[in-house]
Order: sequence, then structure tokens, then C-alpha cells
Amino acid sequence: MNSALRRLLLHLPLLAVLPARADEAAYDAVLPATPRSLPRDHGAHPGHRIEWWYITGWLERDAAVPIGFQLTFFRVRQPAHDANPSRVAPRQLLFAHAAVSDPARGRLLHAQKIARAGFGLAEASADDLYVRIDDWHLARQPAPERLLAHIAADDFDYTLTFAPTQPVLWQGEQGFSRKGPDPAHASHYLSWPQLEVSGRLRIAAATSAVRGRAWLDHEWSSALMPEGAQGWDWLGINLDDGGALMAFRMRDADGHALWAAATVRDAAGDRRYAPTEVGFAVRRVWRSPRSGGAYPVELEVSVGGRRFVVKPLFDDQELDSRASSGAIYWEGAVTVFDGARRVGRGYLELTGYASALKI
Repeated sequence: MNSALRRLLLHLPLLAVLPARADEAAYDAVLPATPRSLPRDHGAHPGHRIEWWYITGWLERDAAVPIGFQLTFFRVRQPAHDANPSRVAPRQLLFAHAAVSDPARGRLLHAQKIARAGFGLAEASADDLYVRIDDWHLARQPAPERLLAHIAADDFDYTLTFAPTQPVLWQGEQGFSRKGPDPAHASHYLSWPQLEVSGRLRIAAATSAVRGRAWLDHEWSSALMPEGAQGWDWLGINLDDGGALMAFRMRDADGHALWAAATVRDAAGDRRYAPTEVGFAVRRVWRSPRSGGAYPVELEVSVGGRRFVVKPLFDDQELDSRASSGAIYWEGAVTVFDGARRVGRGYLELTGYASALKI
């Protein structure tokens, strides 16, 4: 396939052909007690409405301050095109975000891609983790088990290898993660914390060997957000003692929690916490000079009887994805403290602050 055709198929104006919202019956349902199976569930679930593979972490470089990185691939099903015989019908859309949080710049470096699946240019395997748009990819290698990622943008690129150090963590009840009082609002959700990272990172003209720790989230769902939801706050932390912390809340327009949940992995095992046991309190807000979004970049998160203070690597980690997913949100590297003691590092995601999030 020649390069001109490749560019055309990757960059046709996909958003202009998105159909109106499909009937819920067109999608596979998310149900409790659905059997889970690996490595199959690392792969795509094309019958569901939306799915994402989200990997974040902190990278160390010799003689330089640590930085954060993020890579997310999304898959969106468009059932209105199922009967369209055209090979270019966008039945499945793929898009991706990549970013680097470099304190030396004080602002995200980020890039994004969007494409329809097919033609060997963009795909999400249903057998195992292999998702790709052009030369960006995230894949699982079975033996020895590793995750492999590569992205290349104008200002930065990275090629990273992720070695598991512990098993997958199924969120919710065996992977059934509720997002509201009505169990119809739920996702299937797995995390893979404490991934050991090695590889290479380029920022501008400087290339460095890197090492660090990362976290993978994989979710697939067919539900929209609960009625009244403005967005969500999500936290994924690799704890310094080898454990893991995930907490989230769904918020209304006034900032009140409509639903919340958390999971903690430690030496005693995996413990899951109900909405009444999870709290988010705002300590400090940063306002974006571009979008006007007021983001609570410093939080106190309570899980059970424990309180964590969350502080950003730097404030301006806003990501504008209007050229792909359509949202403006804050997604950044954070450090977590218990009192004055650092207890972990990871990522915080804040959506629906620049405008209500639409799914």
C-alpha cells in the first residue's frame, strides 16, 4: 500500500460520520459473574460500546528529575455501520493519546491519533493484547511475559518494555465494576499494577535510557455515565511497599459524589471498599489558562480508615484531545503521602471540569 493511501485511510474525517447514539441492545451487556479469562481478556471486546487500554507511570533518568508518561488506546463500536458493505465503513474506531509530563517544561507534551480499524493500519486483536494505529502500538508478549509499547510524535517518542511483578488485579466483583447505584452502569475492569519499566525516551533532541514503575488499566463497557454525572476523578497508585491503590468517584455538576469505589492490594491481599468507605476532599485547585477548567490537582483521598494526600508533579497536566476523543481533561503524574511520608507514585485523572464529559 502506498504512503498516500495509508495517510488517506488513517486520517479520513471520521468524526463527521459518527451516527446518532445507537440502541443499547446493539451492544454486548456488562453483567456480573461474567467468566473472566486471561490472556483472552487482555484483548479487545468488539461487541461492547467502548474500551480502553491505559498505561501510565513514572520514569527515572540518570542525572535528571523523574517524569511521567501516559499512553491510552481506545476502541469504539459503531453498530449503525454494521450493514454497510463498504470496506471503509467505520464499524470500529480506534484512537490513542500519548503524553509526557516533564517538570522542566511545566506543561504536557502530548500527541494523538485516530483511525478506523482495518487495512492493516489500525487494529485491536480479540485474542490477546495487541492494539495499534499506524506505528503506535501496545502489545503483550507471552514468553517471557512482557508488555511492549512504542509511540513516535514530533516532540517526543518512547519505546518501553513492561515486566509484570505481580498478578492482574480484577476491580469490583471479579472484574464487574459498578459506576452508579444502578448496576446497568458498570464496566469490566482489570488493572496490572507494579509493572517494571525499562526502555528509551526522546524529548526534543535528547534521548535517555529510562527505568521505572507503571500501571495498566483495561476497561470495556456498553453503558453511558449515570444520569446527572459531570465526570469522574480516578487515582491509580503504585505504593512504595509493593502494594497498589485504586480509587474513583463519579461526580455531579456540584462536585458531589454519585458513586465511589476503591481497591487496595497489600500483604493481606486485595480489599475492595464500598462508596461509603471512599472520600475525595479538595485541598487545592488549579485553573487552566486555556480551557478555564478548574481542576482539584491536590486532593485528600480517604479509603477505609486511611487518608492519602495526593500532590501533582506539576500543575499544568491538562490534555486537549478534541482532535480525537473530543474531551479536555487533566491527566497527570502524582505523588501520594501519608502525613509527611511519601507512600507511592502514580497517576490522577480528572474529567468533566472544562465541560461535562460526553461518552
